[in-house]
Amino acid sequence: MTNNVIQEQWAIFLAAICEQTYAQYTNSDGFFVVPSNYILVDTIHAQSVSHVWERFGFILESEQDIIIAFRGTSSTNDWISDVLASQIQFPYLAEEDCLTHYGFTEIYSSAREQIIACLGELSPDKTLYITGHSLGGALATLCAVDAAANTNHTAPNLFTYGSPRAGNPEFVKVFTAYVPSSLRIANLFDIVTYAPPAVYKLPLQEKKYDYNHVPTLVSLSIQNGSIKANHMLGSYFAELSKLQPIFSAEMCMATPGFCPNVEVIPDK
Repeated sequence: MTNNVIQEQWAIFLAAICEQTYAQYTNSDGFFVVPSNYILVDTIHAQSVSHVWERFGFILESEQDIIIAFRGTSSTNDWISDVLASQIQFPYLAEEDCLTHYGFTEIYSSAREQIIACLGELSPDKTLYITGHSLGGALATLCAVDAAANTNHTAPNLFTYGSPRAGNPEFVKVFTAYVPSSLRIANLFDIVTYAPPAVYKLPLQEKKYDYNHVPTLVSLSIQNGSIKANHMLGSYFAELSKLQPIFSAEMCMATPGFCPNVEVIPDK
């Protein structure tokens, strides 16, 4: 990974933030651990692919930063055969000819008004971080380019973990112009990061869709013995924590329950 110490620390910290999106969804009352020096600004509600309103993440704020975090799904196998992987015009870049994943765009669109309204009430002088794991990484990607193009928060920093592809080559080109600060952290052995395929064809149809990843790739090599283990956020967090074990251990000890349930041992 990059030698930039601060960037590594943000990658580790935001991975822990992403873990809390799952806690928020799993706990019936929506409880999750908010890191010290941050407050909860809003809970993100979106419609799942089954059109049920669910908690999909949250927006946090500190004196210096704003964080938008999206959760993924509990499934790690659905993306390859996802019937919603056709593409539609991304509606929030009206002047650009770019296409995005239908299913991801529908989920993001259901939450978009709430997110944009919330950003409108937060200071654009603060640094904006947008993050997500798995499906949440795709939602974060859509949110980052939307925020950059349509709000006063024109310089978001995107960190994703195990994200699938979100759009076609034209979308990636436009995204890169709007969001130059982006890290796509991907395990080489995580099948979700290879979905949808670069060329996706709907079953029993001739129509094909081209998909590309957004930059910038940070590759990890994690083999934990199963498709699920190679994709799970805890695996990403454990691997990233090796870059800065003292920072990671101190962060986890400072806020019990904040980090994924993996052992982080600082160097002696």
